[in-house]
Amino acid sequence: MMSVMIAILAFAVALLIVVLFSKLTQHTPLSPAVIFLVAGFLLGPGALNLIQVQGKDHVVTLFVEVALFTVLFADGMKIGARDLLKVWKLPGRALLLGLPLTLLFMAILAHFVVGLSWLESFLVGAVLSPTDPVFASAFVSRPEVPRRLRRLLNVESGLNDGLALPIVFLILAMMGVGESKLGTWVYELLIGIAVGIVIPWLILNLKRLKLFSISGFYKPMLGLSIGLLVYSITQLLNGNLFLAGFSTGITIATVDPDIRQSFWRFAEPVAELLKLGAIIIFGALLSWKIFTEVNWTAYVYVFSVLFIARPLALNLALLKSPLDWRERLAAAWFGPRGFASVVYGLLVLGSGAPRALDLFRVISVVIIGSIIAHSTTDTSMARWFKKEEAKKQQSKEPQEQSEQEKEIETVK
Repeated sequence: MMSVMIAILAFAVALLIVVLFSKLTQHTPLSPAVIFLVAGFLLGPGALNLIQVQGKDHVVTLFVEVALFTVLFADGMKIGARDLLKVWKLPGRALLLGLPLTLLFMAILAHFVVGLSWLESFLVGAVLSPTDPVFASAFVSRPEVPRRLRRLLNVESGLNDGLALPIVFLILAMMGVGESKLGTWVYELLIGIAVGIVIPWLILNLKRLKLFSISGFYKPMLGLSIGLLVYSITQLLNGNLFLAGFSTGITIATVDPDIRQSFWRFAEPVAELLKLGAIIIFGALLSWKIFTEVNWTAYVYVFSVLFIARPLALNLALLKSPLDWRERLAAAWFGPRGFASVVYGLLVLGSGAPRALDLFRVISVVIIGSIIAHSTTDTSMARWFKKEEAKKQQSKEPQEQSEQEKEIETVK
């Protein structure tokens, strides 16, 4: 009980610091994710040992899963089905080409750099391949960032989390842990998407009947009730939880933009709080042993993953796309970001797989590097796009002025 209260106190203090200094931190590399990660580490067994959490604890895994579901739910509401149909080509290339290539490159590097077996290497690659925009919210929410780039990152991240999970389970089954068949894999994907579409569609159409009338105070709670229904039904049917969450958000944005607008003000802060709570728990799971007991090759692997695997895979996938080199660079840089990888890393740790602890240590080092690298560069990269846009506007003004002068001369 004391450990729980200390964890709540730590969360409250870290949140207070983030809120009070939010304007200042917007212009610095010090992001909320880094603050909460450090707070969790300092209070965990790695330092003061005031918070007692175990990676194999079902409650820990459940909380992180709920946090990821909520984040994907909120992300899905940023885009409706009509918009998705218009912009599917770029996210489709990033998913169908970028995701497998990222996984493959990460696996090759894990085998030859870290010295893992091929099966272990592909497991690590599958865990680290998701690319959620969780730690790049300051980037994808900025209006100066090109719209097509924001949509690419949002749609890709919402779908690849769900697609990577069955691969993780499949490789664990190949290692002799659990069971996974192709039919089960397809079933989980289809059930997740179906529940995420059917449940909100039925409820949002049902509420239009004259029998029902929702007051303004309770309108945001409709989105919450839909999310809870989708989560529980998907769990009971053993569907893909993360695809269900993202599909639910897209369905709400498509069927009832009014509910989406009212619920968004509630959903975004809740998703942010749960995300930060999951990060502080992850920080508390870490210890100095993770940094000292991993071989130096793990740190080479971190560098390789961040600067070679994902950038190379995405640039190949987006080759000859309408994106300019700056947009391709940003899309390639922001991933992997670690939040979904935290969930999958915990699954590996508690799976009973051979050398699960060693694999978790490698995964954790990459996640930490990812959190620090990506959540401290999102604001500066957004400012870079803003400056480039300002330069374009300045270069256009003299051209427009010269054209106006030519028109005046013609009239004279």
